[in-house]
Amino acid sequence: MEQSTPKTQEDVRRAVAAAHTVVVKVGSSSLTQPSGHLDVDKLTALVGAIAQVHMLGGNIVLVSSGAIAAGFGPLGFSSRPTDVATQQAAASVGQGLLMAQYEAAFGRYGIRVGQLLITAEDTMQPRQYRNARRTMATMLELGVVPIVNENDALASNEIRFGDNDRLSALIANMVRADALVLLTDVDALYTAPPSEPGSHRVPFVPNVTALIDEIRVGGSGSGVGTGGMVTKLEAARMAVGLGHP
Repeated sequence: MEQSTPKTQEDVRRAVAAAHTVVVKVGSSSLTQPSGHLDVDKLTALVGAIAQVHMLGGNIVLVSSGAIAAGFGPLGFSSRPTDVATQQAAASVGQGLLMAQYEAAFGRYGIRVGQLLITAEDTMQPRQYRNARRTMATMLELGVVPIVNENDALASNEIRFGDNDRLSALIANMVRADALVLLTDVDALYTAPPSEPGSHRVPFVPNVTALIDEIRVGGSGSGVGTGGMVTKLEAARMAVGLGHP
């Protein structure tokens, strides 16, 4: 049964605070240093917050970018590569390094993690969708934190368009989440890129569909991510439409 959509900021805050199953999405820019390399301190702080919810009995699914950002440094690149083939190679190297850091960080709390590499397309094909939903449901029953990422090593379109935001909304529906949380290195939504004069903060969005026509948002400005606020608004619209705060 679809949840009723909260109408006020207080309703949303209460719904998120009371959520039992939460999908948390974190982007590359929130996990990296200014140089673009993986920032273990940021990752550790994120894991600490998730672990607290987990130990209180909550179910967490973490949708994490960062494979390419974790991989291009060890491959000898000073910045994120721009061609798709090299991005895929960096993702292949970086995904293992990223998971090793997550396993170590969660392990300090006695929490096991499991990796799922999927694409948005996998959530649209009935067989793959059922398999992924069953796997994640079983992992949560076993007390495992699923860590989901795009299969960046193969899915070139997702690398270009940064589908982890949209994917997180689909994952929220897949696990029937009580809330979706999108983490970013920008403190809020703005009416225009926050560096521009006249741009102002939007503290609460009662109707994301209507707002999309009223504001001007850009893509990623971090140099290590691919999504930006555009895909976050699209993810919010998808999640709210499916009944997830």
